[in-house]
Amino acid sequence: MEAGQLSTIFEIAFPLFLIMDPLGNLPVCLSMLREYSPSRQRKILLRELFFALGIIILFMYLGAGLMKMLNIHQSTLRIAGGVILFIISMKMIFPKPESSADDSEKDPFIVPIAVPLFAGPSLLAAVMVYGSKGDAGINVLSGVLIAWAMSFIIMMTGPTMARILGKRGLRACERLMGLILILLSVQMLEDGIAYYITNILPR
Repeated sequence: MEAGQLSTIFEIAFPLFLIMDPLGNLPVCLSMLREYSPSRQRKILLRELFFALGIIILFMYLGAGLMKMLNIHQSTLRIAGGVILFIISMKMIFPKPESSADDSEKDPFIVPIAVPLFAGPSLLAAVMVYGSKGDAGINVLSGVLIAWAMSFIIMMTGPTMARILGKRGLRACERLMGLILILLSVQMLEDGIAYYITNILPR
């Protein structure tokens, strides 16, 4: 592999890693999984990370065509992601009392860890833009895999960090990340509305 190609791959991987934001998502994910054992947490995170990777690759190759076929605009994607994140953040700040729900009800399946925390609107939009460039397929795929692998390493060490922080530490992180997610969700909504006004709304 040539040096120029490696440089291109890392130029793609680095912003994708920042958009994935594993360091920011870690406290959020652990707070959602706080009732599980560390081994169970790793299994769930591993599953969700692979779901996210599959969705990212799917959107990289098919996203632009699928959205065009269904007449779905980027503004819709951003607004929907913002609404989902807002609902999640409100539940984190104002959690319901402990209930006796079984694991199948508590286990977050695809939503919200895989989507929209990892494979969020910004990331999906980014990979669709990268993937739309005809001869960049292998470079984009390599960049996605590198960014995902770095996120994978960080998330797999999460349960160990949870044991150091303890329940109170995780609870504090949960409230803090809930507040931050509210800001992110509102920003995502604003971006979606602004994109609709400037690019889609008839003049």
